[in-house]
Amino acid sequence: MPAFLQRSPLALPALPYPESALEPIISAKTIGFHYGKHHKAYFDNIAKLVVNTPFADMSLEELVLASAGRADREALFNNAAQAWNHNFYWSSMTPAPQAPQGQFKAMIERDFGSFDNLKKALVTTSASQFGSGWGWLVVDRATLKVVKTSNADVPFVHGMQPLLTVDVWEHAYYLQYQNRRPDYVAAVLDKLINWEFAASNLARA
Repeated sequence: MPAFLQRSPLALPALPYPESALEPIISAKTIGFHYGKHHKAYFDNIAKLVVNTPFADMSLEELVLASAGRADREALFNNAAQAWNHNFYWSSMTPAPQAPQGQFKAMIERDFGSFDNLKKALVTTSASQFGSGWGWLVVDRATLKVVKTSNADVPFVHGMQPLLTVDVWEHAYYLQYQNRRPDYVAAVLDKLINWEFAASNLARA
């Protein structure tokens, strides 16, 4: 398992903030369905899939790595990776964001030219994901990059370290934004992204 990953238990973690904390950008109703229904279902499915198997004692990250690219473990990968992605997504947001500082800020300016350019790249890349998926800021060979993944795919199975993510599955935004995915992504990046969380992930690179 890559050194930057931490061992996460196979249990739904508590949200880092109250369900209403991200309003008006993301409503409590949206989070209630997203966290309380979709996210919880992934962990419920994992529990059924690993019972009485050699996977039962693995961490969430180990399950993702053990099932990635395996046709016979597709259901396990989809649920484990989606559980991990959602854990990461909730931590990628905060009701009180702080702009990047220090080494993180310097790397952003080196690799994107400016903080605004980074946000524009994240909006464009995330919003352009065809179908369900995720937008990510990652470290790839010591360089910051913006990438997108489809469905449950996660960058660390491809050797990249995630720093933050934006969920662009429809259930993340459709109650409020309907088909206006770019508006949702732009609002999250402008008002909610937890750049301190991203910096803490960078420190483990």
